[in-house]
Amino acid sequence: MGTEQLIVAILLVGVAGFALVRTVRIIPQATAAIIERLGRYHRTLTPGLNLVMPFIDRIKEMIDLREQVVSFPPQPVITSDNLVVSIDTVIYFQVTNPKAATYEIANFLVGVEQLTVTTLRNVVGGMDLERTLTSREEINTELRGVLDDATGRWGIRVNRVELKAIDPPTSIQDSMEKQMRADRDKRAAILTAEGSKQSAILTAEGERQAAVLRARGEAEAAVLRAQAEAEAQAMRAKGQADAIGMVFRAIHDGKPDQALLAYQYLQMLPEIAKGDANKVWIVPSEMGKALENLGGLFAPPKDGPTG
Repeated sequence: MGTEQLIVAILLVGVAGFALVRTVRIIPQATAAIIERLGRYHRTLTPGLNLVMPFIDRIKEMIDLREQVVSFPPQPVITSDNLVVSIDTVIYFQVTNPKAATYEIANFLVGVEQLTVTTLRNVVGGMDLERTLTSREEINTELRGVLDDATGRWGIRVNRVELKAIDPPTSIQDSMEKQMRADRDKRAAILTAEGSKQSAILTAEGERQAAVLRARGEAEAAVLRAQAEAEAQAMRAKGQADAIGMVFRAIHDGKPDQALLAYQYLQMLPEIAKGDANKVWIVPSEMGKALENLGGLFAPPKDGPTG
């Protein structure tokens, strides 16, 4: 074999090897490859080992089939009450049709961004500032519905739309902060007044209950003292009556004469006078005669007739 034949053989082997390399295409997982044959769409390669025609077929574009997250810069949006707010958005989307994503739009990321901005301005433009700040879920749902319908022909499915931040103008933020501080101060003043009121009510209720309990205790104590005093007086009166009865029984059993009775009566007078209810003393008529006789006993004897 001559030198020329060797060179030709080496060239043929090289061309064959290069053709073989161009024939075998390995596509990664979650990726699709758009194949054009002679400048026209031919087919879409799926993940794995694929064979193509070398020098005739070429890969137009590799499409990532995974869900993608794109954060768009803040966009100024005018609300219905003519206030400009800055809104950051995050889009979660996925390519479902690689062919449509390649041939229906030149750059689907730019298309999604511009469509998001215009849709956001349309949605927020019909809301005032307060509703915009409090209706994130409503805005997200409406944005997702509009974007999903519009991007369907591009082979894209919008899964979620989130508003990262809604920033009103600085002057509005200052006004809102002042209003919030005023509301907090108002609530604090109301709570303080309510606490003072409840404290005063509880204090008055406690004092009233304490006064009622003191009065009830004093009344019960007075009743008990009166009962004790009455029982004591009754017992003293009964004891005095028993003593007098015993004395009189003893006197009657001894059958005393009038002089002795008068003497005993005089001895009992001080004891009888100690009673609180003894205001008037009654002296029987017989007692007067007894006193006269008693006086006669202590009178000096009269001198007899001198003879």
